[in-house]
Amino acid sequence: MTIEQPDADPDMPLPLAGVRIIDISNVFSLPYAAGLLADLGAEVIKIEGPGRLDVSRGGAFSGVYPDNIPGEDAWNRTSTFNLLNRGKKSLAIDLRRPEGREVLKDLIRVSDVLTENFTPRVMRGWELDYPHASKLNPKLIMVSCSGYGPHGPYAQYPAQATTQEATHGLAHVTGYRGDVPSKAGQSFVDFLATWALVMGTTLALRYRRRFGKGLWVDVAMYQLGCTMVADRILDWEANKRLGERIGNRHPWLAPQGCYRCAGDDEWCVVSVHDDAEWVALCRVIGRPELTQDARFVSNDARMQNHDEIDPIIAAWTAGHSKMDVMERLQAAGVRAGAVFNARDMHLDPHAKARGLLETVQFPPERGIGKRTIIGRPWKLSRTPLTVRGPAPTLGQHNREVLQGILGYDDARYAEMEQSGVIGTHPTAPRPILRMSMDERVHQGRLASWDPDYKERLGTQD
Repeated sequence: MTIEQPDADPDMPLPLAGVRIIDISNVFSLPYAAGLLADLGAEVIKIEGPGRLDVSRGGAFSGVYPDNIPGEDAWNRTSTFNLLNRGKKSLAIDLRRPEGREVLKDLIRVSDVLTENFTPRVMRGWELDYPHASKLNPKLIMVSCSGYGPHGPYAQYPAQATTQEATHGLAHVTGYRGDVPSKAGQSFVDFLATWALVMGTTLALRYRRRFGKGLWVDVAMYQLGCTMVADRILDWEANKRLGERIGNRHPWLAPQGCYRCAGDDEWCVVSVHDDAEWVALCRVIGRPELTQDARFVSNDARMQNHDEIDPIIAAWTAGHSKMDVMERLQAAGVRAGAVFNARDMHLDPHAKARGLLETVQFPPERGIGKRTIIGRPWKLSRTPLTVRGPAPTLGQHNREVLQGILGYDDARYAEMEQSGVIGTHPTAPRPILRMSMDERVHQGRLASWDPDYKERLGTQD
């Protein structure tokens, strides 16, 4: 689904039309960034090895299968891979072999952007880091995303969001008073990196257009995380104060919290920013006398007596649905937000009005049908954007890339196929988790599931 602006021009070229991106990245942040760049019109060629599939094609990061059916080609059907790699082409070639790296070098010569998220030693070992790659193509833009960057004492450390939230300081400030440091969510830093990588790539393209030179975009996820605690870093630099974990409280405004609502695990966040909002809140919850209570008459007083306010608000929210709480308070001018789960997000009327979720139709032979997929967090007034197609099957575009783009003849293509340098099936497929949806819920892999989800999403075949 695409909600177009009134002055959108369907004939307007997409912003990145004519840009070719070679994507040899894995898992989440950079594959997702490249998928968004494909939405913007870039030709993105996803490269994986038949013996080294992207982790999102199977295993812990792969999500679920459509209709919970792995099928005969489970590696092509995982939800995470199909989200991150929408609109791309697939070249399945073994980069661990010299023949595979020669192909990559040929592609670098005729491409605009190379994206990778290996630990820094890998590209150096292949002699395909930026100093080497730029000799093949002086106008090449290389986009690298690593845990800690290419230099420094942590440079060779493998990284994931869980450990990085610790080293960049976010875990120190996340959690409740007196409790242990906590994660901020699922792969939080990966999403920060996604947006930074999109911005870095487009800035580099702009730079090349202006100056005619290539550029290396070096994104270290560790540093991205540090920017999210910049206020704490500044507080220590200026005041030598480390701060503390405060849970859902605000450091200088009161009241603020996440309050249980009617229903099972239903919540709403409420945040009062000034005395006028406090008066409005008290009126909505039927406690106007609290505005004259000396304990709550000012923000400073409310900060000191926050523990006494919380049960008063919670007693009111417990009798209302989270949407009712949000809508009543927002109507009175009080900032409030229902805590949405995945079901809420898919059915949210505002997300629908904004066109955030789009429908992608897969080819009939893939047995996937129509699926709902998240779009982009931005709109362009004159250029309608949309997910440009489903993610590819493994090696779907081998011939198109090697013969159509690189001009390899039939004999060379056949030799690469016979030697296993390229392929369309994994040589080391991952185990398939076969489990009913009810079993997934019972084991805690899912909170719940809706048998009528297709009807509710409008994706029935």
